[in-house]
Amino acid sequence: PVARGQALFEVYSPELVSAQREYAIAAKAAAEATPESRAAMQQLAEASLARLANWDIDAERAKSGVSRTLTFRSPVAGVVTEKKAVQGMRFMPGEALFQIADISSVWVLAELAEQDIAQVKTGGKAAVRVDAYPDRKFDGRVAYVYPTLNAQTRTVPVRLELANPGG
Repeated sequence: PVARGQALFEVYSPELVSAQREYAIAAKAAAEATPESRAAMQQLAEASLARLANWDIDAERAKSGVSRTLTFRSPVAGVVTEKKAVQGMRFMPGEALFQIADISSVWVLAELAEQDIAQVKTGGKAAVRVDAYPDRKFDGRVAYVYPTLNAQTRTVPVRLELANPGG
């Protein structure tokens, strides 16, 4: 389990250090520039900030100085279902290093008999009982009714969404 904002891993990148230094130099030059060159320096600082935004670094953090590493934090609370990141590895932009599932709500895929499908509507209430908890009923809602019919079982898949406050 991970909390939203919890540190997942730390990265060193020469491009990150370069973009931070570029922003620091441009911001300082814009502050000290003559009125004629101030606009050009502001443009350079804004371009540097745009590059840093690709690293999820905002202006406030960029102003705090040059950092050799960047800590990536979890964007959501949930459970790590896949971890490809290992110490010392190299990775490319867009590569998935962690997969985190938000389990605050869960899906149940149910097979509904063909003759009962007319009674079910998206957004309608649903109640689920499972063998693991025979004395409990889980309330939820119908999230999606699939537009397909299984010819062998004469059932239609229905996706139910249930709150999962206990994880």
